[in-house]
Amino acid sequence: MTARDGEQPAIRRDVPRAIHAQISEHIRRHIAAGEWPAHYRLRSEPELAAEYGVSRGTIRRALATLIEEGLLRQVRGRGTFVTSTTIEPAIAQKLSTLSEDFAGQGVVTFTEVLECVLISPPRPVAALLDLPAEARVLRLVRLRSTVDGPVALLHNFVRADVAPGIERVDFTQSSLFGVLEDTYGLRIDTARRTFSAEAASPEVASALGLDAGAPVQYLQQVTYLEDDRPVEYSDVWIHSGRLHLTSLLQRR
Repeated sequence: MTARDGEQPAIRRDVPRAIHAQISEHIRRHIAAGEWPAHYRLRSEPELAAEYGVSRGTIRRALATLIEEGLLRQVRGRGTFVTSTTIEPAIAQKLSTLSEDFAGQGVVTFTEVLECVLISPPRPVAALLDLPAEARVLRLVRLRSTVDGPVALLHNFVRADVAPGIERVDFTQSSLFGVLEDTYGLRIDTARRTFSAEAASPEVASALGLDAGAPVQYLQQVTYLEDDRPVEYSDVWIHSGRLHLTSLLQRR
């Protein structure tokens, strides 16, 4: 673990192996164990250098090795992230929610809240939200439907430290982003979204009125505040027969 997790990284200076190679291997183990999942953002170079007790040059060399291996990628102005095992085209689009999109198109929707409780975050979620294991997050599970039937199952995990009391909000009537922005005064700035196709699990199939194994659109998202803190992680499964995702793209 890194110092973020309460344990100092073990660097051996009495062995012939180069320190930058030890750091690369240390990070590689975190990724292989799933402790640092896809899209996990590493600490900044100065913070990593302080954690490992080495120079920034040593950290850069260690990160460069993992970037060459395809395990990490750097985004200018954003930081260094663990890569996904799938190909992800960079699709620029407005950061809006399903409820906002439906409202903008005049589509009437109904929201059923299946779960709204504070929990200790699962390990991958804690990593993506930059939280210690003992932290608390809101687990919000909702089913969104139109007159034609269920269209999306949403699992959201929200940092409770920046939104105390959020578990008492009535999310059948309120949108998550609206509550974070209007009630708690948080400024949502960016998000990283990944789209893929999946076979519906029994839980997803039951919620969306599909046969188990039927194809669904899957959306994974990490949302960041204006100060660059991650605030929310979500898994969304979409009924492909009732909702189509369309992007308006501009070449330049």
